[in-house]
Amino acid sequence: MTAPIRIFLGGDVMTGRGIDQVMPLPVDPVLHEPWVQDARTYVRLAEAANGPIPRPIGPEYVWGDALAELRRTDVDVRIINLETSITLSEAHWTGKVIHYRMHPGNVECLTAAAIDCCCLANNHVLDWGREGLAETLRTLDAAGLRYAGAGPDAPQAAVPAVLPAPGKGRVLVFSAGTPCSGIPREWCAREARSGVRLLPDLSESTARQLGSEIRRVKHPGDVAVLSVHWGGNWGYEVPAEQVEFAHRLIEEGVDLVHGHSSHHVKPLEIYRERLILYGCGDFINDYEGIRGYEQYRSDLRLMFLLRLDPETGQFLQARLVPLQARRFRLHRATEADAQWLCDLLNGLGSPISLEGDYCLLLHR
Repeated sequence: MTAPIRIFLGGDVMTGRGIDQVMPLPVDPVLHEPWVQDARTYVRLAEAANGPIPRPIGPEYVWGDALAELRRTDVDVRIINLETSITLSEAHWTGKVIHYRMHPGNVECLTAAAIDCCCLANNHVLDWGREGLAETLRTLDAAGLRYAGAGPDAPQAAVPAVLPAPGKGRVLVFSAGTPCSGIPREWCAREARSGVRLLPDLSESTARQLGSEIRRVKHPGDVAVLSVHWGGNWGYEVPAEQVEFAHRLIEEGVDLVHGHSSHHVKPLEIYRERLILYGCGDFINDYEGIRGYEQYRSDLRLMFLLRLDPETGQFLQARLVPLQARRFRLHRATEADAQWLCDLLNGLGSPISLEGDYCLLLHR
């Protein structure tokens, strides 16, 4: 039997705004938010909450203890939802409340973690307009970073990222988003217009369409991942239409559903021996010190270290590493916080056990 294919999935990675301001090449800090007009305000809020942040930070800084876990696990592919525009564009999307961007010169913060694929079908990649998207794609290309979910036109936005796993086959990453996650409908890529892969709805026909696209490019031994940005930012409830849509995707040939948008972790499910993550939560952001929704403990993060059968795509094991964000850096969570996450997920119907190293384990 071929050795399991090992995949790291991260939730939303938001390296713009406050985090960009402590990097070596920050963009102009001017924001167009109704409450905050200077990105450095988010740095001050984080420092007031947890202490001083060094300046400038190195490219590995934000990943913190996650890097040691990645090296220890020796994963085959690393996939994140990159929820930030990488651009110097000043053409912010008017009418939108929040705008994230990172200086192209700071892209090393992504390559420092050896990220293999950035999923882009989300509600921040066009924050600085279509010019900003074009520069984002150029920057990722120049850095050797693969991506999916956005492009110069609809056909290219739908093309999956193909990630080789030597000796084990390939991982195909499809990325799509939904309007309910806050993606403006005007961002939808068209035949002659750049944008993101925006799903019209979560209907059976949409699932069938995705399934047809996946089957056209999926070869025997390929593992198909559908990374989907859906739902609101807060709340543990998973709408019935998301559950039904995820189930249909599995029936149509998807091997792993990588859901995100919520700022905190949501339930996991094994369906037909495939894993569905309804909400991975944020992984990197600048939210420290922002008040409200404290009951969700969005300072706690999970890195999803998965093992799949490369021949069938079946789920074998998930090791979830609890982390806590402090001073814009990821630290291993305490035993008490790991237990809190374990109790939360069990309470949400996801059977998780707490191991001796304070990691959470989900078996078949």
